[in-house]
Amino acid sequence: MDSILIIIAVSLALASVINIALAKFSISHIIGYIITGTIVSNFFDFNGSTSLHSLDLIGEFGIVFLMFTIGLEMSFAKLGKMKELIFFNGFMQVAVSSIVIFLMAFYIFNIEPIPSVIIALSFSLSSTAIVLPYLKKSKDIVTPYGKKSVAILVFQDLAVIPILLLMGFLSNNELSLTEILLKTFLYASIIIIFMFTIGKKIISWLLHFSSNARMEELFLSSVFTIVLGTSLIAHEMGFTYSLGAFIAGMIIAETKFHIKVESDIASYKDLLLGAFFFSIGTKIDIFYFISNLHWVLGVLALVMTIKAIIIYFLMRIKANKSESVKSAIALCQIGEFSFAIFALAINQNLLSENLASFLILITVLSMVLTPFMVSNIYKLAAIFVVEFFEADKIATVNASNHIIVCGFAILGRIVAKELTNGGVKFLIISDNLQHVLLARKRGYDAYFGHLDKQPVLESLKVEQTSSIIVTVNTLKDKKIICQAVLDYYPNANLIVKVNTLEEKAAMSDIKINSFVHAQHEIAMLLVKQGTRS
Repeated sequence: MDSILIIIAVSLALASVINIALAKFSISHIIGYIITGTIVSNFFDFNGSTSLHSLDLIGEFGIVFLMFTIGLEMSFAKLGKMKELIFFNGFMQVAVSSIVIFLMAFYIFNIEPIPSVIIALSFSLSSTAIVLPYLKKSKDIVTPYGKKSVAILVFQDLAVIPILLLMGFLSNNELSLTEILLKTFLYASIIIIFMFTIGKKIISWLLHFSSNARMEELFLSSVFTIVLGTSLIAHEMGFTYSLGAFIAGMIIAETKFHIKVESDIASYKDLLLGAFFFSIGTKIDIFYFISNLHWVLGVLALVMTIKAIIIYFLMRIKANKSESVKSAIALCQIGEFSFAIFALAINQNLLSENLASFLILITVLSMVLTPFMVSNIYKLAAIFVVEFFEADKIATVNASNHIIVCGFAILGRIVAKELTNGGVKFLIISDNLQHVLLARKRGYDAYFGHLDKQPVLESLKVEQTSSIIVTVNTLKDKKIICQAVLDYYPNANLIVKVNTLEEKAAMSDIKINSFVHAQHEIAMLLVKQGTRS
């Protein structure tokens, strides 16, 4: 089975089945792609396939498009505002992490100097491909810890370029360091000057022309041409594909097209990132992993702990304990660009196959753990720092005959506004910290916690409420919350929003006083408005 079409067909089918199963447990689809790659590689004997190497290249362009979208958000104005965060925090994190990891690899594990340098530099990087999408989705990207984390990730992505150039120097005995630096500076200057003069005019003209043509496929093909063209130019000059894409993104960020461009390529970027994580999974050797399990897990824990400690103390220079802890948790993993460094090191005989396999396993496992860590970052941070909004440690409220609004998404905000207008006493509980902070900013009594936990039920005096309005979206959360409330206080007046009749039927065994069918209520209002006119 050496056909890329067979690999794609088998992989898509497996990924679909695995991700459907994982979705039921709220596990990231990233894990599904990695597991798919591992199964395909180990159990279908695709290891060493030339087609698989083609998929690696496709996967690499997932990172290219990711860097392009980062560039779209990194206009020169924004870079100017974040220059201290990017260039000071970012540089210090990479430098200190690299030095500490090098010393440990060289002196404690007795690894040769050049492999130790490679390990130190690659392990100092974190995963933009996993952390950045999470920060965007959770809206944490606008929080202090989110901004600091993004700044460090941006510097790390830029640092990949000199790291890969250093790899070339380590393997090249013909050129001196001075010659390599001069060559690098010359080529980098050519790329930057070309991109921000002629390239900028070409990009602006392409987007303007394709936009005026009012053909979506023409506009999209222009964007793909820009991304792939700039990536190939950068690669031909000896840099990474990602550098060209990042610069192209920065140029488009200064134009009026940047929002449309980002929305148009979002699904394609996600698909290519799926291919990238699939290619990561193909690098996992199950049998090697089992036979070296204790070493892999031990070194993994050691590296992530070291990085977390370094990031924490670096952040503490100008941030509070909470922001520092969350930044440390978000960035303590090893990033996807490490694979590019390992691949180049293997090709240039700077790393042995066994050592490279070991390092790849550690990197993959750290990336597998990351979605679980970042999606529970507030719960993990609460272990180390106590804040006013810490889950399940709410001070008992001074209230009675009040309403509890569970959830503060769009519906919860509308409910809160209407209750305020009606002069009704209420408070808000949510397990989304951003929602809690927004509610408090608007002057509401809001608490971060989980209404299925008894300490929270007691603190909010559920037994003294007039009603509890549940506005959360998922059926699973609704059932857990309603059952917990009724177990604590059987006479609770529960009012629950449902989206479908099937959802209502699924909750029929729970003693809920009132269901509000969202679609039905909207339909009634539409009919009422229509007949009135």
